[in-house]
Amino acid sequence: MGLLTIAACSVVGAGGAVLAAPVVLGAVGFTSIGIAAGSYAAGMMSTAAVANGGGVAAGSLVAVLQSVGMAGLGTAATAGVAGTGGAVGGLLGLII
Repeated sequence: MGLLTIAACSVVGAGGAVLAAPVVLGAVGFTSIGIAAGSYAAGMMSTAAVANGGGVAAGSLVAVLQSVGMAGLGTAATAGVAGTGGAVGGLLGLII
């Protein structure tokens, strides 16, 4: 495959990851109004609370995902998601 194909796959992967992140978070229950009852996110929150003595620790995975679900991706998170999506897309372009 040519470098153009790999670069195109990287661009599509980066853009797709940034666009998909809020959709995926909402689908698993991290919504803009809180964690959806009965969702996968609610199960994660329950497990984290039990493990932490009744509360969800600040900075934990559940807390960070809920923050992103409510406020959206910040600049650093957007860059991280795009970078990861671009790398995965580039690797797929190399394989294809």
